Amino acid sequence: MSVAENIVRVREQIAAAARRAARNPEEITVMGVSKTFPVERIREAYAAGLRVFGENRVQEFAAKADPLHDLRDTEWHLIGHLQTNKAARAAELFHAVDSVDSVRMAEKLNACAESAGKTLSVLIEINIGGEQAKSGVAPNSDEQGSDELEKILRGAPRWGNLNIHGLMTVPPYTEDPEGSRPYFRQLRQIRDSIAARNLPQISMAALSMGMSHDFEVAIEEGATCVRVGTAIFGERAKT
Repeated sequence: MSVAENIVRVREQIAAAARRAARNPEEITVMGVSKTFPVERIREAYAAGLRVFGENRVQEFAAKADPLHDLRDTEWHLIGHLQTNKAARAAELFHAVDSVDSVRMAEKLNACAESAGKTLSVLIEINIGGEQAKSGVAPNSDEQGSDELEKILRGAPRWGNLNIHGLMTVPPYTEDPEGSRPYFRQLRQIRDSIAARNLPQISMAALSMGMSHDFEVAIEEGATCVRVGTAIFGERAKT
């Protein structure tokens, strides 16, 4: 199937999942995860109506940015782990960084965004499964300031060039999409508990969770953005 046909099918699946959860499908953003895919495939997705794209690596997107500069109204999100030595380039290239996982990274990004004369949208990445191989902050927040999540939440008023507006996670992979449900539910509960605190300079409007194999479950559990790569662009080449 073509990229355009895939997007139609994904949108139909999103609409069906939203109906099951009594939600409005218009409230759910489809992010095309375009990492490793060439400029031509991204243009196909754009022509089919996609406007939000996710990339994993700063250097990879840097090579694509210029050839794609004519695509109007697009949002480019960094969804992979960011090293502090690449923060300046990330702040220049991306509209949003969805993988903030430390106070150090937030402070660096804020300084780089200020230098670039822009405000970056950011999400806090939560390592919901506590996996050592994955980035993200631990999901507990004790309000005593003893963990990284709490420190980020309390640091937000210092970062005038960051707009913290939600959470992101990549749960442990299971073949059965239902295996992701407890993790998605937990992230939503964390989001709700943070939102209830009405912290200054913190919005919890966004919940980025769910990928090609489990995004329907994520929508049923409250996702506002699903990150879809394979189901839109096809299988990635093996490296």
